[in-house]
Amino acid sequence: MGFCVKVDSLAIHFFYGGVIISKMMINEQIRDREVRLIGANGEQLGIMSAREAQAMAYEADLDLVKVAPNAKPPVCKIIDYGKYRYELARKEKEAKKKQKTIEIKEIRMSPNIEANDLNTKMNAARKFLAKGNKVKVTLRFRGREMAHIQQTRHVLDDFAEKLSDVAVVEKPGKQEGRTISMVLAEKKS
Repeated sequence: MGFCVKVDSLAIHFFYGGVIISKMMINEQIRDREVRLIGANGEQLGIMSAREAQAMAYEADLDLVKVAPNAKPPVCKIIDYGKYRYELARKEKEAKKKQKTIEIKEIRMSPNIEANDLNTKMNAARKFLAKGNKVKVTLRFRGREMAHIQQTRHVLDDFAEKLSDVAVVEKPGKQEGRTISMVLAEKKS
């Protein structure tokens, strides 16, 4: 199914789906002189040589796994490594499930936008905010419009004010080159 290469005490596993880097050292890979050992049931067994710890793990028909390599002395635990890896993968999968990704949707406007077009853009922003996304409102300036930036800044302010019932300004309008951008987020009730 795959093979393993060890580089500078880091085991790199190659599988058909890609590369998995395992920082856990197990059994014979542990070369430390002394280790702090934790038993299979979680009890402290004390500080001993790595060979003694390996022998105890072998007697219990389990694996010796280095769980805290940076500690002085390193902490090793007697556990079933396959089961331990499975539990870690399951916890990681659960954590990913609970994460919520928030997208930033962008709405672009020009400074001389008409009222009906502005209302259309606001309705689109309301839909984005209702779905839980953030909205980046960008005011783009072309050619001679650059000379009138201060007079047209009110367009962003009006946009934010009309959406104030569903949104709050997360980042106020900031000029970046030929654009002014602000970010709106959903208002928490």
